[in-house]
Amino acid sequence: MVAYGRRKSVAFIIAMGIGLIIFAVLLYVGRIVFDWRAGLRLFLGFLMLSALIVGVGLNTIFLVREIRRNEQHDAFINAVTHELKTPIASIRLYVETLQSRSVDEQKRKEFYGIILRDSDRLLGTIEQILQTGRIGSGSRPAHVSPLNLSEIVGECVSRAQVLHHVSLEAIQYTMAAPLRIVGDLDEVKAAISNLLDNALKYSGAGARVLVEAGTEDEGKYASVRVKDNGPGIPDWELKRIFKRFYRMGGPLAMRVKGTGLGLFIVRSVARRHKGRAWAESAGPGRGSTFVLQFPLEKS
Repeated sequence: MVAYGRRKSVAFIIAMGIGLIIFAVLLYVGRIVFDWRAGLRLFLGFLMLSALIVGVGLNTIFLVREIRRNEQHDAFINAVTHELKTPIASIRLYVETLQSRSVDEQKRKEFYGIILRDSDRLLGTIEQILQTGRIGSGSRPAHVSPLNLSEIVGECVSRAQVLHHVSLEAIQYTMAAPLRIVGDLDEVKAAISNLLDNALKYSGAGARVLVEAGTEDEGKYASVRVKDNGPGIPDWELKRIFKRFYRMGGPLAMRVKGTGLGLFIVRSVARRHKGRAWAESAGPGRGSTFVLQFPLEKS
């Protein structure tokens, strides 16, 4: 409701600005037609009008950007609050249950498993927020070393299978020969893990994710391709999804929880390592492919 009110305000301001500009132009045109001797004064006035138009246009652009930034910030706060509050409430509930009543051994183990999963979810959210502040600075990674990208992808695939409780068939990993890159181990793992988490969350219960590691661009880059059978992405959103706090709209955003930071981290890591990250999709309902590239280690 708040976002709708903001959009109405922006539309009103834009419409009013356009109306004033058109009215002023008509006045000047009419003046020229009926009094051509005042051409010099009208020319100077036209320059002032042009400056006014530019000022109104820039002010409108900045206003729209600020409103969008505020909307994204509000959405981020709401998402983070949910991602932090939900596991904490769950952990507290099961701990209180264990304290207040006698529970048989099987139930106790089940409760412990739920508490551990919620703890992992809580730690994951906190780590993602910390990574955003650390990685979003844009500087080069501080702790770089030679890495085997193929092994790192395999580790991230195994972690995703355990974390999301999916079968071995849900994620198929095709690995090429060992891919050697130079980078920060924690950042590279964070980028790949975010791609896998994103693919599994948006694909739902029948997730089928294909992960491919290989070389591209005449052997200059090592690439990781993550293909999913999710809802797909419209063309106009393919670049926006990598922005900080950005989340796709519609009912899907309500079903899939998140902070809107995962893909921002992916692209930030790629840029810090002089690589690239982008998304491909044939359109809504036809799945998506996310590509992460790093320069290969120079021999």
